[in-house]
Amino acid sequence: MEHASSNHDHDHGHVDQEALKVMGFWIFLVTDCLLFGTLFATYVVLRHNTAGGPIGKELFEVPGFVAETFILLTSSFTSGLAILAMHKGKVKQMIAWLIVTIIFGLGFIGFEVTEFTKMVHDGATIHTSAFLSAFFILVGTHGLHVSVGLVWMTGIVIQLSRRGITDVTQRKAFNVSLYWHFLDAVWIFILTVVYLMGVM
Repeated sequence: MEHASSNHDHDHGHVDQEALKVMGFWIFLVTDCLLFGTLFATYVVLRHNTAGGPIGKELFEVPGFVAETFILLTSSFTSGLAILAMHKGKVKQMIAWLIVTIIFGLGFIGFEVTEFTKMVHDGATIHTSAFLSAFFILVGTHGLHVSVGLVWMTGIVIQLSRRGITDVTQRKAFNVSLYWHFLDAVWIFILTVVYLMGVM
């Protein structure tokens, strides 16, 4: 009886710990919302301060940011398919969809690095104007978040291949998928506020 009670306390403690970790992740997302909200507000205020340098219409290439958007939206869909596979208990299918998501994420980062490199090569650097400083910081911060997400997702793939679908790997996979959808939503705002308004 004592042994059963001890097991129950251990399970209860495990559940509480998992619940705390989930809550901690939500707090992190809220603080991230505040961070991006501040960066968006800064960009909106500074976007006309070009100091005689190039403006968005001269810098932003429609095929580039359209491709980035398509890639990121698709990766969000594939991360959702990974979670569906997880709920069905199909670990190999889940790993496969996470790997596809990682590949799309790498493609997105590749496009962004290419865009930044071309802009810097053309003389449009973070020091050129307040507009470009705000642009590089906002878009670069999002890109950094995507990179962190890719490392995180890779770690989960390794854990899944070793341990399979457990309570811990389920929580981690769900959190990273939620994080990925959040980055997708942030990108839609970047697409609208930075790129579409920039080329108009």
